[in-house]
Amino acid sequence: MKQIFKPGDRKQTRYVVRPEDVAAFGGEVVHPVCSTFTLGREVEWAGRQFVLEMREAHEEGIGTQLVIDHKAPAFVGEEIVVTAIVDKIESHELICTFEATVNGRIIATGKTGQKILSREKINRIFTRPS
Repeated sequence: MKQIFKPGDRKQTRYVVRPEDVAAFGGEVVHPVCSTFTLGREVEWAGRQFVLEMREAHEEGIGTQLVIDHKAPAFVGEEIVVTAIVDKIESHELICTFEATVNGRIIATGKTGQKILSREKINRIFTRPS
């Protein structure tokens, strides 16, 4: 794992909310706004931008935590800007805080975690015992 980032370093991603991103369960729309589930995926993607640069060729990232405080809605067609900020790097784990905004309005804050491990170790973790 390359030690190339420090606390406070930032990465930013953008995502436009699509109709299929709304809060729905069993085919029934609960709210016609971006779901927390979709937001979680996009938040993890923002933090992964660090992992993509930190990992060595034989390594990969694996999620360890996701905390979302969903504060306000994002409507279909709106662009969500997610800013991931390195909080700390301990051993092989990257912890980021994040802020998600729409037109400067905060819609969510929280934290993500990812460990960077060898692909071999990840494969062992994901191998089901016989």
